[in-house]
Amino acid sequence: MTAPARSTLFAPATLGPVPLRNRFIRAGTGESMADPAGRIGDEYVALHENLARGGVGLAFTGHIFSHLRGRYGDLQAGLHQDSSIPGFARVTEAVHRRGGRIFAQIAHAGSQSMSFATRPLAPSAVDNVMTGRRVEAATDDEIHEAIDGFRQAARRAVEAGFDGVHLHGANGYLISEFRSPLTNTRDDDWGGTRERRDRFPVEVIRAIRAELPAGMGLTMKVGLADLVDEPGGLTVPDAIEGVRSFVAAGLDGVEVSSNLMSDYVSASIRGYVAVDRRRALEDLLFHRLHKKPEPEAYFLPFVDALRAQVDTTIILVGGMRRVTTMAALVESGRAEFISMARPFIREPDLVQRLAGGQRTAPACVSCNICLMHDEHHALRCWRTPRMNLLRHAKYRFSGGFKGKGSGRKPAAGDR
Repeated sequence: MTAPARSTLFAPATLGPVPLRNRFIRAGTGESMADPAGRIGDEYVALHENLARGGVGLAFTGHIFSHLRGRYGDLQAGLHQDSSIPGFARVTEAVHRRGGRIFAQIAHAGSQSMSFATRPLAPSAVDNVMTGRRVEAATDDEIHEAIDGFRQAARRAVEAGFDGVHLHGANGYLISEFRSPLTNTRDDDWGGTRERRDRFPVEVIRAIRAELPAGMGLTMKVGLADLVDEPGGLTVPDAIEGVRSFVAAGLDGVEVSSNLMSDYVSASIRGYVAVDRRRALEDLLFHRLHKKPEPEAYFLPFVDALRAQVDTTIILVGGMRRVTTMAALVESGRAEFISMARPFIREPDLVQRLAGGQRTAPACVSCNICLMHDEHHALRCWRTPRMNLLRHAKYRFSGGFKGKGSGRKPAAGDR
């Protein structure tokens, strides 16, 4: 295997029109650092500056809501209003100062929205499997309003100095809901056939692309299948045909993931999750893990299927851990870029460590404690420093924990 520092992984590359210093991407991960108005501050800026300082080629922000009706949680950042632009301009300036690049991940949570002041937006009156919320079918005017919300958010991303936009079209959010026959039962211009179900994301992509200058990139996190128990969902062949139309509409590349999910842990993030008090205590005292083996690159079958059918840049996310595995996948042409999230939470300077040979794999053990807390606490690794693990155990034993066990899906993507 190629020595780390000489691997293609660490060589400059281009994503669409955007030059990158290497092929490592920080996957979109909910930072949970915004105020009630969706504005960000010093903590958010520092997080992304540290990632750029640590050598990441490109960072996708955590999902940024494009419209108040699409806000996922109270700590989520937004690009739904012009007053958000100055805060994000500080982020892009800090990242560029450190030699990095950053895309704004724009999203609409759809029926997973936690904005109880308004009715959740969904293509059809199908209760959300994650939240149990009852929804009504969106009107034609509401659909066009959502599309314009994405467009306006992209305009603000341009003004804030981002290098591109990363559209969130996976993990059960609004775009996923339009794409799945399980959640889109319409028989009008927005549903009824694969082409009409994909009309919403196609229109969103076109609207965003129209706002971006020539030097900015446009990528999308795309679900390649519904990973749910119920039959009749989005299939891989139909999903691939959708991606073909998305690329034709203006995408520079896709990050492959899942579409609808009934079980977030097994469908998307995988790995160990500390779910009871005994495990919390053992974590605290012994750093003991109860892990079942999980494969690296668990979305690789989706990637291979897409590669065989559609000519586009592919970003591989999902349990990437060993540098030898990453290098083999990139150098063989199965993927152009490697995307990770959890490892960068623990080690923002991971790319430098891998390039220098100090690491052959991240220190992250995929305990997923970071996901358990990200609805109510700013993003951090809860295993280090030791005080964070003590706080985690205290939350679990005091009964004050309101994270993953509450049935809410974590705000982060595939890790």
